[in-house]
Amino acid sequence: MYNSRMKLCEIAVISCFCFHPGLIQAQDRMPPIPADKQTPEQKKALELLAGTRGSVSTQGPFVPLLRSPELLNRLQSVGEYLRFKNAVPQKLVEMSILMTAGQLKQQYEWNVHYPLAIKAGLNAEVAAAIATGQRPDGMVADEAVTYDFVTELLRNRSVSDAAYAKFLARFGEQGIIDTTTLVGYYSTLALVLNVARSPAQVESTAPKLTPPSR
Repeated sequence: MYNSRMKLCEIAVISCFCFHPGLIQAQDRMPPIPADKQTPEQKKALELLAGTRGSVSTQGPFVPLLRSPELLNRLQSVGEYLRFKNAVPQKLVEMSILMTAGQLKQQYEWNVHYPLAIKAGLNAEVAAAIATGQRPDGMVADEAVTYDFVTELLRNRSVSDAAYAKFLARFGEQGIIDTTTLVGYYSTLALVLNVARSPAQVESTAPKLTPPSR
């Protein structure tokens, strides 16, 4: 009887270790679709994507989004505008993307945009604070205004009159709409990646997202 109980305990411990979601690496639910398995619509979507972006990655949100090729076509067109033709400066575009990736714990998007943010002029110490969910010290005025606006938007799903007025004074109504939609777009990509369990880049040297425990 004693041996039987010990065996059952061992099985229970092994089962918890093997199947507890926090102890195993999540499997990619939507890996790249092989070329010979792609539909004509999917192949056309990839052609359009390559023509717009210059290349097609085998990682990232467009991999799972290929399951809905028409949505991929429309969404990436919106993303192209928001990233490259936004009414606010590129540094603040990238900063907002980092904040969105941090809030939604999306390491892939963080890894992509961290070096782009630094290249666009964001201080590495500011980015490091965002990675840990802390308000950065030493932000310049436009960064502080953007940080407050995007923080409220992500946490409250809206912004206060004070945050709205400060952002409006610097970037106008178009800046408000472009930034709000930028946050929404990258929230969409982050949720797609999270649901698909798409892996982050193993070779990235960007800081790991470590939001503070609540």
